[in-house]
Amino acid sequence: MKGVGLARGRFCPDASPVTPSARLAAAIELLSALEAQCFAPDARRRPADAVASDFFRARRFIGGGDRRSVSEWVWGVVRQRLRLDWNLARLPTETTPRLLLMAYLVLVARWTEADIGRGFSGERYGAAPPNAAEARAVRIMAGRDLLHPDMPDWVRFNLPEWLLPDFQARFGAALADEAAAMEQPAGLDLRANLLRGSREEAASALAAEGITTEPTRFSPWGLRVPSRRPVTGTAAFKSGLIEVQDEGSQLIALLADARPGMRVADYCAGAGGKTLAMAATMGNRGKITACDTSAPRLEGAALRFRRAGVDNAERHLLEPGDRWAKRRAGSFDRVLVDAPCTGTGTWRRNPDARLRTRPADLAELVAVQNNILERARELVRPGGRLVYATCSVLPAENEEQMESFLACHPDFAPVALDALWPALCPDVAQPSAGPWLRLSPGAHGTDGFFCAVLERKP
Repeated sequence: MKGVGLARGRFCPDASPVTPSARLAAAIELLSALEAQCFAPDARRRPADAVASDFFRARRFIGGGDRRSVSEWVWGVVRQRLRLDWNLARLPTETTPRLLLMAYLVLVARWTEADIGRGFSGERYGAAPPNAAEARAVRIMAGRDLLHPDMPDWVRFNLPEWLLPDFQARFGAALADEAAAMEQPAGLDLRANLLRGSREEAASALAAEGITTEPTRFSPWGLRVPSRRPVTGTAAFKSGLIEVQDEGSQLIALLADARPGMRVADYCAGAGGKTLAMAATMGNRGKITACDTSAPRLEGAALRFRRAGVDNAERHLLEPGDRWAKRRAGSFDRVLVDAPCTGTGTWRRNPDARLRTRPADLAELVAVQNNILERARELVRPGGRLVYATCSVLPAENEEQMESFLACHPDFAPVALDALWPALCPDVAQPSAGPWLRLSPGAHGTDGFFCAVLERKP
């Protein structure tokens, strides 16, 4: 890209092209921003993708190829941060964003000392040469592997130390495979919008635009794009024929079993992804209410409703003192609670979350989930169903939450997955055993999800 350089910590117009060294300087700057805003003890702990988006928005001179290089290095560091920290802690050198990037390049990308010298060249706008301590660290790491026999299990599995017992309880002997799957970038799943056309019609429309897809393994509506491709600019997306939605998220909407003519509440709707899926199974007949505490998220949902051709959905902003739920107690056939959670099932697409989430967060979220369930259950009519879901793999947010709820509310009883699945997907093998739906990247190729269906006794 011509006419762009790196000066005073940012890209700016200049006569110099962007060099590999300038890309490294940009990666160091972005890593520094992530450290300050996401990972430091006193940080606001913003999502890393939001910080990165702001970073690149403020540096519009960075071209697509340069952005991809910078992003690849930075997200590589984030994904391997626990292991990089462990390796660097064994060296007599302070860990900095510069050294983290060097460690990633040497231990993961397999750069040599000479490669580091050429990349960190100190040329105009480029990354400064390694200082004596950095050069010594690179020399020690050169030829080593990222994984070391002395690593404790939590580092070897790339898991926060405090969460290792929870992951062991959830996955048992499959932990190594699941931990490895969680390190990989997530694929791209789409949902065919049945209000606009069938899965086959969606696949044909995408193929006509040069995007190859394959049917998802479990969801009857899903399409998987084998290689990541931009789909939001396609006619299929703009017309509402497809939505971007992980297959696991589609299965939660499937298990809600929202039918034409029902009254349905999506109690934690966010931007309305599951609302859209349930509106499609309802054939736009009946009424579905998308509830959330965020007005901007609900505004985003309204745009999606229009594109998808959904006209049986309304939105409701949940606010303190709101009497909406009291007025509608016991009136819904289905109430879906896609509860706020740690998001441990989404680490493939949000790798920074494994670094940002702390024990206090889990305790706080368990309490929030319990509170939401207490409010949402009142909306369910006798004979209706409460559907509880998270994108977490932690027992405390899933199985234990259900055990606690059922112990306190004998008027609700679980509807086992094997009683639901055959009617919903008669030609597809049940994804998981036991009463609940439990999905994971290693076993299912989806994000990690949990879903429980509870029926209120008549």
